[in-house]
Amino acid sequence: SQANFEEDSQKQPAVGHWKTLMPSKGSKEEPETGCQDAGGADETQSTEQLNVSRLRSSSVEIREKGSEFLKEELHKAQKELKLKDKECERLSKVREQLEQELEELTASLFEEAHKMVREANTKQAASEKQLREARGKIDMLQAEVTALKTLVITSTPSSPNRELHPQLQSPSKAVFRKGHGRNKSTSSAMVSAASQNVTPEPVSHECKEVNSILFAEFQAWKESPTLDKSCSFLDRIYREDVGPCLDFTKQELSELVRVAVEQNTLTIEPVASQTLPVVKVSAEECGGPKKCALSGLPRTCKHRIMLGDSGNYYYISPSCRARITAVCNFFTYIRYIQQGLVRQDVELMYWEVMRLRREMSLAKLGFYPSEM
Repeated sequence: SQANFEEDSQKQPAVGHWKTLMPSKGSKEEPETGCQDAGGADETQSTEQLNVSRLRSSSVEIREKGSEFLKEELHKAQKELKLKDKECERLSKVREQLEQELEELTASLFEEAHKMVREANTKQAASEKQLREARGKIDMLQAEVTALKTLVITSTPSSPNRELHPQLQSPSKAVFRKGHGRNKSTSSAMVSAASQNVTPEPVSHECKEVNSILFAEFQAWKESPTLDKSCSFLDRIYREDVGPCLDFTKQELSELVRVAVEQNTLTIEPVASQTLPVVKVSAEECGGPKKCALSGLPRTCKHRIMLGDSGNYYYISPSCRARITAVCNFFTYIRYIQQGLVRQDVELMYWEVMRLRREMSLAKLGFYPSEM
């Protein structure tokens, strides 16, 4: 019907007829294009707005994450700072403690050093004092050695000098002090040679011949003198003279006497008169004035012996005294030789030793001077 209407209108146009305002085909396309353009712009604008909102949301998210990360890092840094502060505080305390200990150690070291210096000064003073005393003793000993050498040269066991040896005088002429006199075996063991009424003829007037075996043994001993009885020289004399001479009836006391003679600790002293005061009242006296402690026989005892510092006295008969003094004479002379105090020819020393051995042989057989 519309097509018919259009045909009628085209065929019969009328003036003043309402003309339809329909756009033409070309005009129809333009509004559609404008709408399309407007729609695309809106879409672009919305896309841009969406992108901006996305950017804004992402930036906010980044900001939040960054702030959280920074907060975490700040928190960690604060924790580390606190730990560092604690460590610094601990180290400062350790330093203060070390400084205090160092000061105490320094003070103690200085005190110890001053103490050591004082002790060193004290020891040095004591050492100097001991040195002075030792030098004084050395001088005194040197003087005694010089005097002893002079004594040995001017007085020998074969010809003792009575003026240089007052103790060699006979008991009747001896001066007693404090009740009795004392003769040590170190200096007065040669009493027998001085107390003899009849002196033997000089050795030079006798016919003598050197025993080669005995002389060789003495020469070997003289090269290295010793008191060790294991050497051949002293071993022979111990077997042939010393042993038999000191072999008494009382075996136990005989052994003690032999040891005292070897150690040079035997004391022989005359028996003091009963009117004189007794020095050692508490000392044990074995035997008696009328009984010999070594032989056990009833004999008149004019002397008594003491072994070391025991304080025990033993009365001895004249025969026992002669045997003991003969052995003491021998030991005294060989000690002089060992100490280098005898300045004689080897042969002269040998004959002096033989004379002392002859005295021991006579004494062990029972011969003794009447003044014994």
